Amino acid sequence: MTRSELVERLSQKFPDKSRRDVEQMIVTIFEEITKALENGDRVELRGFGSFFVKHREERIGCDPRSGKAIKIDERHIPFFRAGKLLIKQLN
Repeated sequence: MTRSELVERLSQKFPDKSRRDVEQMIVTIFEEITKALENGDRVELRGFGSFFVKHREERIGCDPRSGKAIKIDERHIPFFRAGKLLIKQLN
C-alpha cells in the first residue's frame, strides 16, 4: 500500500474529513515517528508493532565486483518489529 492509497482509504472511511486533512494527518504521524527515531527513542503502537533504531559499528566488507576489502562506515538503521496482535491476525 502506498501513502496515496492510505489517504484514499481513510478519506473514504471518514467522509467528514477532507482529503487534504487526512493527508496532513498522515504526514504529521510519519514526521513524529521519524523525529522520535532521530532522538533515539522507540515508537510503540500497541497491537501493531514497534519502530526502533539499531546501531551498526564500522566494519570491513567486500566489494562484490572486485572482491577487494572496503571500509563500511558506522550506521543507524531503522527496524520494525510486528506486534503480537498483528502477527496473530496475519496467521
